[in-house]
Amino acid sequence: MLNPMFALVMLTFLVMVLTFRSRAGAVRRGEVSLKHFALMQEGPVPEFVTKTSRNFSNLFETPVLFYAAGVSYLALDLTASQPIVYAWLFVAARCLHSLVHLTYNNVLHRLIVFGLGNLALLVMWISV
Repeated sequence: MLNPMFALVMLTFLVMVLTFRSRAGAVRRGEVSLKHFALMQEGPVPEFVTKTSRNFSNLFETPVLFYAAGVSYLALDLTASQPIVYAWLFVAARCLHSLVHLTYNNVLHRLIVFGLGNLALLVMWISV
C-alpha cells in the first residue's frame, strides 16, 4: 500500500512545482502582480496559473480519503491484494485527471476519470 501512496505524493509534488513555476512565470512576465497571491483576489490570471492552482488543490480533497484508507490498511497490517489494486487504480485515475486538466482540459474526460477514480476509492474502502 505504501507504493501507491508514495506515487500520489510524487504526483502532488510534481503539480506543486508546476504551480509554483506557472505563478512565478506569470509574475515575471507581468501578467499578474505578486500581490494577487496574498488573497488570490487581485484581478484576472492566466489560464494555466488557474489550472495548476486548482489541480494542486484537488490533490488535497478526495485523496485525503485515499491516504486515510491506505494508513488504515497499513496500521491494521492487512494483506489482501484487492485494496492495493484499487489503490493503484485510484492513483492512475488521479494521474490521468491531472494530465487532462493541465493539458487540453476536456471537462467530460476529466469527469470520467474523476468518477472512475472515486469508484476505485470506494471499492478500496469497502475492501479494507
